[in-house]
Amino acid sequence: MIMKNGIVYFVGAGPGDPGLITIKGKQALEEADVVLYDRLANPKLLEYASPDCQFIYCGKLPDRHFMKQAEINALLIEKASEGLTVVRLKGGDPSVFGRVGEEADALHQHGIRYEMVPGITSGIAAPLYAGIPVTHRDFASSFAMITAHDKSLKGTPNLDWEGLARSVQTLVFYMGVKNLPFICQQLIAYGKSPSVPVIVIQWGTWGRQRSVKGTLQDIHQKIQEQQITNPAIIVIGDIVNVQTHSWFESKPFIGQHMMIVTHGEDEHTLADKLRDYGADVIEWPKWRTEKMPANEDILGQISTFEDIFFTSRRAVCEFFEALASKRIDIRQLTARLSAASEAGKAELIKRGFIISEHHHNSPEKLIVGSRHSVEEMQKSEACLCYITHENVIDERFTRMTERTISESPLHMIICPGKQSAQQLISAGEEIGISPEPSASRPPVICIGDGAPAAAYGFTAVQDQEQLFTFIQNEQVEKKLLHS
Repeated sequence: MIMKNGIVYFVGAGPGDPGLITIKGKQALEEADVVLYDRLANPKLLEYASPDCQFIYCGKLPDRHFMKQAEINALLIEKASEGLTVVRLKGGDPSVFGRVGEEADALHQHGIRYEMVPGITSGIAAPLYAGIPVTHRDFASSFAMITAHDKSLKGTPNLDWEGLARSVQTLVFYMGVKNLPFICQQLIAYGKSPSVPVIVIQWGTWGRQRSVKGTLQDIHQKIQEQQITNPAIIVIGDIVNVQTHSWFESKPFIGQHMMIVTHGEDEHTLADKLRDYGADVIEWPKWRTEKMPANEDILGQISTFEDIFFTSRRAVCEFFEALASKRIDIRQLTARLSAASEAGKAELIKRGFIISEHHHNSPEKLIVGSRHSVEEMQKSEACLCYITHENVIDERFTRMTERTISESPLHMIICPGKQSAQQLISAGEEIGISPEPSASRPPVICIGDGAPAAAYGFTAVQDQEQLFTFIQNEQVEKKLLHS
């Protein structure tokens, strides 16, 4: 069989935490011309793809299919036949209830090359993030991964219930919330004790992860009370009693679904901090960076400047990269260096510079940064400017953000500054968020400038420390309401 030039990589996206992608999976995304991605693949992983990569959504909901399997197969064949590198990004591991065999077979029949890149499956990762290993030498030496989504004509899983009940110590069911009463009934009928422990873990490894413990007898009632829905993993067996606490769910901001409104500079550092505390964070809009050609006239004058001010971390990186590319000796740089953001300051320190904590205004001053930030500063300061790059909104991510918000409503919107608040006011409708105060609009927190806060009912805080205090107070109130 003659193989065509294109290739398809079936990549396991992992269970949700974007840090759980494999190195080989990341490399495939970086090389992709086209990515066909599922609903349960974290959209943040698509940031590894090139700015020219095409994204195609193939997501499936429990009650409806966005794209039929035959259409997905046809697209894979079409794109690869054009000689493109295609990534089929699947949630978890592609071989675990991912229908990868059908898609690979379709490619093989058309002489198209493909490779498989395994991923971490949610049936192992979600329990571990809830503090439960699926095996333990004292409690469970066997486990089974079972789909409760494939159904018989009666609409319930058609399985060897007797074999499962008697011979497997840990049972892990995928997508089984709807059929949980039937699963419990069958296991009890075939010999499992009604008191066998069960845990249901929703959105495992995401910042919105929640888990509910019970027994075969009462777990369905408990998840109804807590409004647990798919996607969820169900773990049944004595192994559930191993859990003393969930290291992940004990993080202070767990369960908070937030959006940070960006304006193209260093807000990702705030997003990373919030994720470290357990929050599920969306950044909108997504920006891509277009480098500007090195300005040799200004670079040749660097020894004459008394002060150089960088508007962002990227501005620092791009500036020193330009110096290196033009073979300009860094020892000519005698100016005081300062930066607008903590990330920018940290980048200067990392490069061995002692930074100035004050923003000086002097005749021999250079402002270095993106086109937008430099132009804003030029309105109030008459000095030379060096444009390192331009930030442009990446519209490929806009529809993803809108879809994510509609499926999992936000608890909070954070505007790190005046420009991001103005972005929300002017373009929030694109993703279904009205800036106008309403009962359905989540709280909007504006850091620093309080002007937009007053006009639109946003809450103003002075800095990140006040923001974190506000979030903690919101968490306490939420727990009291549900207690």
